[in-house]
Amino acid sequence: MNRTLRHALLIGLAASFVSVPALAQKKADANTFATVNGKAIPKVRADALIAGQAAQGQPDTPELRKAVTEELVRREILTQEALKKGFDKKPDVQGQIDLARQGVLIGAYLNDYVKAHPITDEQIKKEYAEITAKLGNKEYKARHVLLETEDAAKAVIEKLKKGEKIDDLAKGSKDPGSKDRGGDLGWANPASFVPPFSAAMTRLEKGKFTEAPVKTDFGWHVILLEDTRELKLPGVEEAKGQIGQQLTQRLVQKHIDDLRAKAKVE
Repeated sequence: MNRTLRHALLIGLAASFVSVPALAQKKADANTFATVNGKAIPKVRADALIAGQAAQGQPDTPELRKAVTEELVRREILTQEALKKGFDKKPDVQGQIDLARQGVLIGAYLNDYVKAHPITDEQIKKEYAEITAKLGNKEYKARHVLLETEDAAKAVIEKLKKGEKIDDLAKGSKDPGSKDRGGDLGWANPASFVPPFSAAMTRLEKGKFTEAPVKTDFGWHVILLEDTRELKLPGVEEAKGQIGQQLTQRLVQKHIDDLRAKAKVE
């Protein structure tokens, strides 16, 4: 059996399915996929596994069918051995089975909910318009130095006024993500930063720095604006898939929150 396919099957099974013993005896009907030591493997297991692989782009081929057969047989053999050892009676194992069963049921329920409440093109266009309005039409390339106190930030500003380079001064920054790059934050949209930071940055002229420290929840910043450029965004059709996913996630989360708010928990 193809080892890559075998590996994919194992991952898919571990994430999505619960191993339970096949208790029915061998039957000569369409509901039995195979039998192992006289125990039937229901056809629905094979159908579910094949459908799961198809959803990941795996074509339904004789090789896939062979791999599915081998995997289900292996799982049944191991399940039978686990039952002989009494693992199905152990509380911790029962808890894991219950959780896995819940996971499958929840997945089925939410998939059905999403199908019944599809995201429309109008919703996607509206979300796209809101996103583009929020992002604006510019992105900025800035450097900054983050300090713990206002006085420390003022001292950095004085050094900049005397001609020292922010690249060197950033070595004392408290921002681990930019201090080793001379405080460089790269090209970014103002929406990427907390409001006080973005407000101060967008007021700067190219090549200028903030002459008063900027306070945020992270500390005190000294910001230098290096350049600006036009923000190029993908069109609505190009962004449609990603926006649709985000709206679906938001829809599902709201439904979960609504159910939670209505639930009686004691």
